[in-house]
Amino acid sequence: MPRVARSIRSAAAVAVGLSLLAVPAETLAETAEDRGAPEPPSTGPILVGHRGAGGTAPENTVAAFLDGRASGADFIEIDVQLSADGVPFLFHDDTPARTTDVEDVFPGRASDPITSFTWAELQQLDAGSYFDRRFVGERIPHLDDAAAVATSATGVYIEIKSPWNSPGIEEVVAGELRTDPAWRKLVEARKVQVIGFDEASNRRFAALAPHVMLQQLTWMIPGPETLAEWAAYVDSVGAYYRGLTAEEVARVKDAGLVMSVYTVNSPEDVQAVADLGVDAVTTDFPIQNGRHLRGLPVFAEATVEIGGAVNDPAGDDVGRGAGEYVTLRNVSGSAVDVSGYFLRDVTNSILRVGEGYVLQPGAELRVHTGPGTDSPTSYFNGLSTPMLTDTGTSLGLWTPDLRLVDVFAN
Repeated sequence: MPRVARSIRSAAAVAVGLSLLAVPAETLAETAEDRGAPEPPSTGPILVGHRGAGGTAPENTVAAFLDGRASGADFIEIDVQLSADGVPFLFHDDTPARTTDVEDVFPGRASDPITSFTWAELQQLDAGSYFDRRFVGERIPHLDDAAAVATSATGVYIEIKSPWNSPGIEEVVAGELRTDPAWRKLVEARKVQVIGFDEASNRRFAALAPHVMLQQLTWMIPGPETLAEWAAYVDSVGAYYRGLTAEEVARVKDAGLVMSVYTVNSPEDVQAVADLGVDAVTTDFPIQNGRHLRGLPVFAEATVEIGGAVNDPAGDDVGRGAGEYVTLRNVSGSAVDVSGYFLRDVTNSILRVGEGYVLQPGAELRVHTGPGTDSPTSYFNGLSTPMLTDTGTSLGLWTPDLRLVDVFAN
């Protein structure tokens, strides 16, 4: 049986608890007042900034949290782990290699577990410069840094990351939410939700903090029996969006659970899952997709767009003169110099355009990952490993002066 303590089972209660619209606005306003929660927005799914706003700032840093808040997102999402000395810090990966300067600061430790570093050691790492020189000096945040950025409008999804690497993390997070004044205020305003893939960890947290909203993450939507089991200790389900069907969304809602999806980056895909009836959408680009959900132009002055991507070509993905590529297209009425434009994926892999490329109106340029001979219609980055994920990739297109001009997913 679902726990009465949560009572997030009716459409109106779900709407209030997660700032959703599922019933008439006047009903929601009354319920919100009754529960002391802020009045929810009037349209659409709620928007969650993934790792803050991981598409426009270095993930899980204060800079990304500020971007997420500025976007008007309903929540920002963070990943929490425990340092070797028990401090809750915000970081996604199991090792520091991808997003810090660990090799410079602690040579030979790039592949060590991130949880093997003390808090003092973590504070010596630069967690921003990998993304861009503008973010040099960004540090790995403490859990409480996210509460300092959050507001009554923009709350926090706290993902308990790899709990097997951080024994006791559920108790630490529950304790922070219970004792820290900033977190306690957010919890009381229904602006905190704890999320996680590990069922055992979620059950432990539910027992420790039954008043805090909880989400079970999953790759695919399970059958009704499993959903019924989850409904005993969580309020919502967060699933990977690719391949999601309206029947699966209905199955989750029939179990009395809120339907959330991750990580949806292009406005077209955000609209597609909204049309399926999902309740919440997590995205690396909350600024851009927030504009889309409000009916505003996303890239009003863009002159170049990502026209498509070939992720899994026949033969070698980085074969000479062939392999995977991304197509750029001039959608303006004037010639555009795309020299120095670059494509960034969600892992911060980058493809660049070389010098001397000017696209005429309607013209296209193929930007290849692998080696080859450059031509007026193709530029080759000469990389030896693929960048595009065969099952679907997400890319942002940036100008040399660091303006984001398009977001694409396939």
